[in-house]
Amino acid sequence: MTWDYFKKRLSHVLLNGDNDLKFRNISYLPRWAVVAIDSFIVILSFIISYLLVENLSVSFYPSLTILQQGFVVCLVQFSFFFVFSTYAGLIRHSTTVDILKIALAAISAAVALMMISYGYHFLFDKKLFLVPFLAIFATVTFGLMLLFRVTVKSIYHLFINLNTKEKKRVLLLGVNDDTISVGEAMTISRNQDFDLAGFVSFTKSHSKIKILGKPIFKYSSDLYENLQPYDIDGIVIVGNTISNKQKNNIVDECLNYGIQIYNAPVIKEWNDSESIQGNIKEIQIEDLLERNPIVLDDSLINEYLNNRIILVTGGAGSIGSEIVRQVSQFNPKKLIILDQAESPLHELELELRSKFCNVDFEFVLADVGNLKRLTNLYNQENISVVFHAAAYKHVPLIENNPSEAVFVNIIGTMHLANLSTQFGVDRFVMVSTDKAVNPTNVMGASKRAAEIYVQALQAKESKTCFITTRFGNVLGSNGSVIPHFKKQIAAGGPVTVTHQDIIRYFMTIPEACQLVLQAGTMGQGGEVFVFDMGKPVRIMDLAEKMIKLSGFIPYEQIDIKVIGLRPGEKLFEELLNDKAKTLQTHHKKIMRAKDQVLCMNEVNNFIIDIAAAAEQQDNIQVVKKLKDLIPEFLSQNSIYEELDKDVKVRT
Repeated sequence: MTWDYFKKRLSHVLLNGDNDLKFRNISYLPRWAVVAIDSFIVILSFIISYLLVENLSVSFYPSLTILQQGFVVCLVQFSFFFVFSTYAGLIRHSTTVDILKIALAAISAAVALMMISYGYHFLFDKKLFLVPFLAIFATVTFGLMLLFRVTVKSIYHLFINLNTKEKKRVLLLGVNDDTISVGEAMTISRNQDFDLAGFVSFTKSHSKIKILGKPIFKYSSDLYENLQPYDIDGIVIVGNTISNKQKNNIVDECLNYGIQIYNAPVIKEWNDSESIQGNIKEIQIEDLLERNPIVLDDSLINEYLNNRIILVTGGAGSIGSEIVRQVSQFNPKKLIILDQAESPLHELELELRSKFCNVDFEFVLADVGNLKRLTNLYNQENISVVFHAAAYKHVPLIENNPSEAVFVNIIGTMHLANLSTQFGVDRFVMVSTDKAVNPTNVMGASKRAAEIYVQALQAKESKTCFITTRFGNVLGSNGSVIPHFKKQIAAGGPVTVTHQDIIRYFMTIPEACQLVLQAGTMGQGGEVFVFDMGKPVRIMDLAEKMIKLSGFIPYEQIDIKVIGLRPGEKLFEELLNDKAKTLQTHHKKIMRAKDQVLCMNEVNNFIIDIAAAAEQQDNIQVVKKLKDLIPEFLSQNSIYEELDKDVKVRT
């Protein structure tokens, strides 16, 4: 019978068995049992100390018999056990605090016995206890009690860790207080899927030093090759101890060697309601986005949000809901959340009422195309700020249903903008898209038409300050490529990419919404602000990395298929930081677009024609009228390309 087989069988009986011997289900020892065990240890310590002193040829004082002395010594020692509550700790989870209590109890008992001895000598001219005996007794008592607790704790963890082959052996990246704290949590937790194998140091080698009994490896180019004998399954990155660039390099190297990467917050940020694996999670593609932290002017944001009534349209969507969460932190007087999606709105209500108990929320189920419903809302509430995030945004779907884009993206925006002017709203912040720049699809064109309308309305001397914000794809938003790839990987593939060379700009949802709030402080009216989206991401590279992060091999375990560009889809998005079309602002991540503003009468005539075609469900006419309003709108990969055959191709 091999040792591995023995461990496996013992683990099954003690940890997973169906009988009463389940080791994990053994109850904690009651306090009286701990006191009884400690009492036995004290008696044993007295006997050992007595024998040691006798062997030193030292005679005891004849004032009391050995049994009498033993009774007094044990009684005093027991008293200090209760003074310092040494029995209160759980033996299997003993800590340095428990050890300190035992040491204090042993030393205090020895000092008390010495004082009793000298007090007795002062009164009766006789001594009771030898000083060498008391010193030996205190030392032996402390040593045996410490040995007992260490033994119990070691045996407990031995049985708990018998099944380590089923756990993931991981290294903690870095050697500091945060990583050591996480390592301690991993070693003492019994219900978790990780086995701490060691630490990785960025500074110097600690070959002769161990932490928590685990080795320390020096980070180097050949680290991963040196780790192969140790059967390492993953590396845990704790907190934000390394830069995004360094994190990406480490992830790429680990994935090449089949090592999984995990993220863990520092201990003080852990969710107490979750287990170890609830706090230590597989790293996500969103965590690898190379972007610098955003610096916001909270004082300016607070100035126009605090104690105001604020309306957020599309508030249950991915962008709208994050705007709501961030606005809630600035103590608005009232926050009205409008959306036509019933279930997401209900789920958001449950979340917000639990997280922001002091905020006055109103949840409105409505369509932005319903003018009467919106008018009633503006009549009832003295709205100061509007964040307009409601929109249809899925390019292929809108390409096939252009009339619906007109009703929501254009007419809905018109209703809200007109009502905001009519009721004296202070600021109207519209969330647009980079696809409105030289649009190649109906969705982008409809958003550009909405931009044109609010700019023209501003030019008509509206008291409302209209501000438009443009940005590209956001990681993790509803229907975006990231969750779509995750679902495909979970289903076993294939992962579908529309083109081998297609690229996109990405930012995180919180980052985009932070910039929306900041842009709301900057506008004087009529501006279109565009956000610095950073470096473009090749979608094929994104798919490959996501497959690797999920623990699979691209093209072998999970295939990637190129399915061709979808209707209206661009191969390359326009550069938002094109210096020929943008101006710098005082915020380095926000720029101002240079757009031509049309007069209101001209815009109204175009909108009337577009709306009439939409009412007739005449898709060709809808798109044709959009192209009349937006001359740079040239369709790509679409049935509407026929409408552009007399137009010169954009260079």
